[in-house]
Formats: sequence, C-alpha cells, structure tokens
Amino acid sequence: MSKLYSPGIIGNVVIRNRFIMTPLHLAYCPGGEVTDRLVEFYRLRARGGVGLIVVGAVGIDPWRVNQHNMIQMYDDCFIQGLRRLTDAVHAEGAKVFPQLWHGGRYQRPREYSGQQPVAPSPVYSRFSGETPRELNHQEINDIIAFFAAAARRAQEANFDGVEIAGSAGYLISQFLSSTTNLRKDKYGGDLQGRMTFALEVIAAIREATGPDFPIMFRVAGNDFIDGSNTNAEARQICVALERAGVDAINVTGGWHETHVPQISMEVPPGAFSYLCREIKEVVSIPVIACNRIHVQMAEKLVDNGDADFIGIARGFVADPELVNKAKIGQYAAIRPCIACNQGCMDSIFYGKSLSCLSNAEAGREAELLEEGLLPTEVKSTLAEKVLVIGAGVAGLEYARVAASRGHQVAIWEADKEPGGQMLLAAAPPGRHDIHRLRDYLLAACLGLKVQIYCNKVATADDVIAAVNSGIFERVVVASGASPSVIPFPVEKGAVVIQARDVLNNKTKTGSKIVIVGGGATGVETALLLAQDGTLDAQTLRYLLLHQAETPEELYRLLTHGRKQITIVEMAKGIGKDIGPSTRWSMIEALRKLSVTMVEQGKVVAIEHGGVVIEKANRQDIIPADTVVVALGSSPDTNLLTELTGKADKVSVIGDAYKPGNMLTAIRQAYDEAIKML
Repeated sequence: MSKLYSPGIIGNVVIRNRFIMTPLHLAYCPGGEVTDRLVEFYRLRARGGVGLIVVGAVGIDPWRVNQHNMIQMYDDCFIQGLRRLTDAVHAEGAKVFPQLWHGGRYQRPREYSGQQPVAPSPVYSRFSGETPRELNHQEINDIIAFFAAAARRAQEANFDGVEIAGSAGYLISQFLSSTTNLRKDKYGGDLQGRMTFALEVIAAIREATGPDFPIMFRVAGNDFIDGSNTNAEARQICVALERAGVDAINVTGGWHETHVPQISMEVPPGAFSYLCREIKEVVSIPVIACNRIHVQMAEKLVDNGDADFIGIARGFVADPELVNKAKIGQYAAIRPCIACNQGCMDSIFYGKSLSCLSNAEAGREAELLEEGLLPTEVKSTLAEKVLVIGAGVAGLEYARVAASRGHQVAIWEADKEPGGQMLLAAAPPGRHDIHRLRDYLLAACLGLKVQIYCNKVATADDVIAAVNSGIFERVVVASGASPSVIPFPVEKGAVVIQARDVLNNKTKTGSKIVIVGGGATGVETALLLAQDGTLDAQTLRYLLLHQAETPEELYRLLTHGRKQITIVEMAKGIGKDIGPSTRWSMIEALRKLSVTMVEQGKVVAIEHGGVVIEKANRQDIIPADTVVVALGSSPDTNLLTELTGKADKVSVIGDAYKPGNMLTAIRQAYDEAIKML
C-alpha cells in the first residue's frame, strides 16, 4: 500500500495518514461563531478518513473583522464554540489546525465594516480594487500580537496546532513581496528584511504556545506575479522558516492576482507539485504539496519522495469519503471535484456560502442528517419503480440518489451514450474533467443496478403504456432542452449551425467563423475552434526539448490556429454567465488565441457572406463562411405536456424544467429524489 495511507508526523503530532484537508472559506459562521453547519461539515470529512483538517480561514484581527461569515478567533468568547468543532473532529480520529489569517490589502471596505484595508505599503490591488493604507509600527506590533493571541486561543480550544496563512497574496505574502512591500524600515528592503514580519509572527506564536505546539506555514511556492518572489525566493524563505521553528510547510501556488490560473479546470492535475519538490530539497521538515492533485497522483508524489503530505481542499468538499474509498482502491467511487469553482470559489466571491456542483449535500449536512445518517444512507419506507427520461446530469443524479434509497430505477436515453450536455461541456480545451463527473455518475448508477437504455426515445404512448402495465409507478422527465429559435432572418445558402453540433463534433466549420452569442457556450465553442491548427502538447514538448524553434516562435505556433473567429454578443461583456474565478482566464485565453470579441453588437441578419450587426447605430458586415449560433436553450416540454393528466406521479427536473447550470441541475435532482418516502 502507498505510503500516503501511513501515519505522518508534524511537530509532535501523529497524523493517521498523509492527507490534509487544506483551508477553505465556507461562510458558515454568522458573527464568526461556530455553527452546527460548520461542525457537521467537518465531522463528515473527519469520518471519511482525512488525517488532518486545516479549518479556515480564521480571522485574528478584532479591528478589521471580515463580515462574510468567516470563523473568528480574535476574542476568548469564541473558544467554547471552537471546542465543539475540535471535539467533533477528534471523535472521528482526525487532527485539526486553524489557519490564522489576515487579508491585508485583499480585504474590501464592505468586508471591513467600511474601514480602508491595510498593508505594508499603499500598493493598489487588482483583486480587491482598493489601495490600502500603510501600516505603522504600532499597528504591525498589534497584528503580530493578534496572531499570537489567536494561537493561544487555538491551544485552549484543543486544536492540535496552527497554520499561518503566508500565501495567496494575503498580508504576510504582501510583506514578503517586493511588489507590495516598498518599506524602507526593518520590515522592508531585501528579502531578509521582508521576512521580518513573518518571522516575528512565528516567534510570537511560539512564545504564546510553548515549544511543543505545532506551527505549519502556508507559503506560495511561486507568487506568479511580475517582479515578485519566484521559487528561488520561496526556497530561501522556507529555509528561514525552518530555522525559526516552523514544523511543516504547506506549499501552494500563486496569488489571487496572478495571470497564471491556479485552481480552475484548465490547470493540469499536479501542475504545481514541482514547487513542493523544489522546496523539499532545501528543508528537513515535512512539506505538503497542493493544487489540483488527484488521489492516484498523490500516491506517486508521496511514494516518490516529492512530498510528505498531500493537501486537498475541494476534493473533500465533493466527497467526504475520499480517503476511505481510496484506501481500499475504490477510485471510481470517489465523487470528483471537477474544478468548476461554481459552488465554492464563485459562491464566496458572490457573497454566498460554499456549496458544491458535484455534491448537493455539501454545506447542508446539518439540515440533512437524521440520527447521523444522510438521506442516501437511509432506505425509503416504500420502494417505487421509477422511470427517468434522459441520462444527462440531472437524470443520472436523480437515478443515483433514488437507487441508493432502495428504489428500482430505469433510464431511457435517446442518444447513443449517457451524459447529455456534460459531453458537450467537456469538449472545449481544459474542460475534460467534466468527463470525470459523468463517469462517476454512470458508475454509481450501474453499481446500484440502475438500468440504462440508450438509443431509446421516450414517446408519450410508450411511457403511458409502461405506467399502465405496472412496469413503472413514477416518471421523472429529465429530457433536457433544445436550442432557442434563431430570432433574425437567415439568407438562403448561408451556413448556420448550432454550437452544440460543433461541441459534439457532428459538423465541420470553415475558416472564417462568427459565433452569435457570447455566453458560456459561445466562449467554450470559440476556444474549441481556436485551437484547431495550434501545436499540441506532445509536439510542443518535442520542439522545445530539441530547441527546434525559438521560444517566441513556439508561443506563436501554440496560439495561432487556422481559423479566424469572431464572437458577437448583444449585451455588454463576454462570458457574463461564467463564474468570476474562471471567466478571467477563459477571456484571456480567447485573447491569446486571437479571437475577436464584439460586445453590444446586435445581429440584424445572417447573409450568405457574413453576419450583419448593428452597433452604436451603425450597421457592419462581419465576413463569415460559417455562422455558429449559441443563443441559449428552451425547455423541451412536449413530453411533459403529453403526460400531464395521464400519469399520477410525474415530475420534471434539470433543463427540462428550466435551463441552468450543472450545479442547479444536480441540486434539484437530489432534492427531488429524496422527497420519495
């Protein structure tokens, strides 16, 4: 068995395996107080086998309190509630640290009770859109004391250690970086001076907690910010951290402001593990690798000696039982995080609490649990025979949940394979992880003996006949949606195709393409078409390894395909329905691939030679030999209409109810399935 499943040690704390659930802001704690929602969320992750949970982020500053339901530890009044949390985690055999956090310039005034953010220097932040106020010496000393006091409270609340947030562009990172630390006093200057604040925080925590309380430090292995720290500086920082008494180093990627995507779907799994390996070479304390690491990759990293522990955050949100399943080799049974960011990062950025696209139970454990069991762990009192029409994301999730509760489920799918629009969504470059969700749902359904019939078109007559004969008692319509009707004239002979036909490779396109509709589907279609003719990864590696071309020429070949593509969007903004944590990188990819983006352009007509648009009260023609329409969808209601009044138990879910995203579809399907007694 992999060393990943063997005990590890941080300081004097023995951890049952090498899995660490790294910190996430959940926004489950109004007023900063521990809630049942928080406790049950973490209890289930501990029960699922994780070795160490790092809870966070946790506020430590009483003057600058994050108001977005963040856990707080700036006062003794929070200790009793925190003990509830540590007791719950310990009862399940896991260890738990809080992540002591200060946002610095990354905070926004609305999150700081209207106060201006503070930082080492008044350098504008693209992430927050704010220019902070420079901290004076007394304020710096106060914040150091806040860190130490919070660590003492963590000790009193029976945490097993603490993690210091020194990564991602937060306050300590801001002191460490020459781009945000322009000070001329002892806290600025060269790297040694810029480390002073972090080292004083560590010394104060050690004094407050004693020599045996473990301290872990989360560091950016590379800031990926122009002019800021690279891995070379990170290695020097980590050597100094070890000398200062830090017991483990948690290595993540860059800042929130970086131009390099860190945790979105396009990031190759384990892409940043090299940062951990490089740091591990210069320190003797345990080092944790993070960012988009799947279980089988984690096993290799630990077994090869590239990391001592593996940090996973969103993977444990998607499946609390990740470790228990992996330990017995049930990799296919692990509900995957697909790095969509819709329920986690995007929800937090929108001021909501954390949820999960893959896992409709995440964040709802306290309300769903009955006598310690979730609905999927309890059999229904009366098993029903259920027909689900459509094997898309909603249909598969409904079938999985219903079958887990003891119902007998069959699916009729009109297409040749299950997956529905998941297959289309997975087609663009960097979106392949959606296949993992489809594969999980399909495997789960088959394991629960759900019968799936493909190439089976559901007609009203066939459904009614099956219900009347007693084959089925309940019908769930999950037949999806159809492309919206084209609302403008199309000249005869013009080549007009639907985006879904491009994404499922059912049609070919020319060399001059106009995509009408700049929402998520239009953007994804453009990315797919724009890569046609660019260098693939294998060829790029070969040419780079042998220095066949200059790096500049290789970059040009990597970003210039054979098609000329224009996106036309009637509203202001391209990709407005894409979450903020992903949209920026997709738009940047379009720019790099030379895709032209036209906003506030109303399509008047499609002619044989191009698309007529109206913009700023003037008409223009964009030349095109192919027009791709990405104007959204409308529910497919025909079957539901025909079934109404002719079958007693009929419900509708997913896009057949109302077109939306996969998060909404899975949540709706789950909730509908657990309604059955």
